[in-house]
Amino acid sequence: MRLSHPAQAVAGALQLSGSKSETNRLLILEALYGGVKVENPSEAADTELLQKALGRGEREIDIGHAGTAMRFLTAYFSIRQGRETLLTGSTRMKQRPIKILVDALRELGAEIRYVEREGYPPLLISGRELLGGRVRISAGVSSQYATALLLIAARLKRGLTLTLEGTITSMPYIGMTVHLLRQLGITVNWDRHTIRVFPGRKPSSKSIAIESDWSAASYYYAIAALAKRASLRLKTFIPYSIQGDSKLRDIYKGFGVHSNFEPPHLILQKEECALPPFVALDLVGTPDLAQTIAVSCFGLGGGCRLRGLHTLKIKETDRLLALQNELQKLGARLTVTSDSLHLDKSETIHTGVRIKTYGDHRMAMAFAPLALKVPIAIEAPEVVEKSYPRFWRDLQQLGFVVEAIRSEC
Repeated sequence: MRLSHPAQAVAGALQLSGSKSETNRLLILEALYGGVKVENPSEAADTELLQKALGRGEREIDIGHAGTAMRFLTAYFSIRQGRETLLTGSTRMKQRPIKILVDALRELGAEIRYVEREGYPPLLISGRELLGGRVRISAGVSSQYATALLLIAARLKRGLTLTLEGTITSMPYIGMTVHLLRQLGITVNWDRHTIRVFPGRKPSSKSIAIESDWSAASYYYAIAALAKRASLRLKTFIPYSIQGDSKLRDIYKGFGVHSNFEPPHLILQKEECALPPFVALDLVGTPDLAQTIAVSCFGLGGGCRLRGLHTLKIKETDRLLALQNELQKLGARLTVTSDSLHLDKSETIHTGVRIKTYGDHRMAMAFAPLALKVPIAIEAPEVVEKSYPRFWRDLQQLGFVVEAIRSEC
């Protein structure tokens, strides 16, 4: 797909779908307790896969690339008494570790067996009653391991006392889980590294309106930053979000993008400002923003050092290596380590470059805003279906020229 923008100024209004993170948690909670009505759910393919998996009675469940679904369903099926489930996924999913979660569930009494390689999917899960109790997990690899345990915790006879060891990765996502549990009337105590969920009766029916996805909003912050002028209205957002990626508001002030709220709209305005010569950020709580921020800095000619990125190596692709490969094609000078990225200032952007997406939705969407600076091509643009199916159509509404191009043999 070839992208360009003739005016380099953007204005318009868009309705973004609900947060994938919130929706997926609520789908599990609804399956466990019933009575949960979700308003403004995510339109992501990952959410659709999870919803279908929860509604199926088949023995084998294939969740493709959906990492969230793999973690959440591992815990969910472990307490489905009398049901045996083979939980599998794509080739890449079989390379993504799950041992920390499986070990914790086994400690609670779960019966889970690795079918192919120790520590990785696919998994054969024999559902049974779990009593609960105390368990400790390393919190430095993925917050989704902790969330998977917390989502089933109130269904355990003794509840769950979960101790998070080490530096907690993506803590806002654990906070989101705790917030949603409490919304459903489940009692949760959180004291530093220990979270206790009490066993609970079935919550009363409740309707929960999901805020639009701040991760999706990140691409419009990048667009506003790279544009000469920008005025964007994004619906439906709230000032006091439970989504960690709402930190975009503070981060992108440094790029001249100002955020204002006219409920239910988030208004983005671009103002002229001098970009700091070097941006330094710790993204341990919001690693999904790294690709977008790195591309924004490059597009504006600035340098950056981003750290706290160790989880990016076990995502849909090794995102740090992918960023390095594709930014270098565009003329960037950068180095990456196991948990950081260092980008030097640059003066030119190579035009007409083909960006490889590596099966990763965020690679496609993070690089797309660069079309405000130079025409670029995005390979395998359909990867956006994973989280934001309407992305290319929404860009067209903002004046981007989106053209399909024939693949080269």
